[in-house]
Amino acid sequence: MILKPSLALCIPAYNAAQHLPRILMSAKNQEIPFDEILVYDDCSNDNTKDVAESYGAKVIKGKINEGCSFGKNELAAYAKSDWLHFHDADDDLLPNFTQEIHQWIEKNGNQYQVLLLNFRYVNFKSNLVLGEANHNVDAMHADSLKYAIEHKIVNFGVYKKEDLIKAGGFDLDKKVLYNEDNAFHIRLATNGLKFDYLPKITCINYQYEESMSASNRLNCAKANYYVLEKAVKNSGKKYPIELASALLDVATILAAENDWKYVKKALNLSKQTYSKIKFKGSNSFKLLSLINPLFGYWMREKLIRFFKPSLRK
Repeated sequence: MILKPSLALCIPAYNAAQHLPRILMSAKNQEIPFDEILVYDDCSNDNTKDVAESYGAKVIKGKINEGCSFGKNELAAYAKSDWLHFHDADDDLLPNFTQEIHQWIEKNGNQYQVLLLNFRYVNFKSNLVLGEANHNVDAMHADSLKYAIEHKIVNFGVYKKEDLIKAGGFDLDKKVLYNEDNAFHIRLATNGLKFDYLPKITCINYQYEESMSASNRLNCAKANYYVLEKAVKNSGKKYPIELASALLDVATILAAENDWKYVKKALNLSKQTYSKIKFKGSNSFKLLSLINPLFGYWMREKLIRFFKPSLRK
């Protein structure tokens, strides 16, 4: 008798008692049950553990607050299932989730180790749909690592546990904390894992005004810099143009946040990675940046703040 591959829902949680009922009810209402529903309680101050257990989830309790990446690695180590899906406690699953995933595993699970998922991006307060993931599957198949470098892949995926563990799981380096999903997918691709994409929407990603990314743009940009710094070290000779371009994009965000120390670091690393990278923007900006990149970014930011201050509120 051939056993069907098993699937675990892994939820890292910190003070998530108010959100857990929604995601756990969605998990329980799947047509094909999850083989495991696991919650990692990262030393919450509320009743996260009690709420999770009341909905039938198995709770792994942390001893000290270590952060999301540590919790995901603990969930991966604890899970007995063949495939893992990590899901933030404040997002949601659609009723078709497990059915679609099992169909994909049966068809493609021997060829790929990572399945990226499409999701609907929704404003939590207004319920307004803001967009979808819409990954380019052809580019992904052609080169998973190149794709991971060029796109910030967020935490909507299904992963073959055995290969995830071999690749080292989530990066626990505190410098990449605010960009851990991007660091994770680049690490998986660097270790040779192959990516596929399921275009049918199976998840809801809620936008919150108080979310970590929305309220910590500077920390996210700094973390992205360190993710790319590691990628340059590991893959800079193979993908110099892609990495140099990504660093220029990070420099733009850092300039908007007025962190000129890190703008300089990003520009310098971009130049070291690929000295002939082309700057993106107006002709005057490109000319200034060719002469002096830091001055070009500084001048553009000053002009934006003077002529279009609404963009920096």
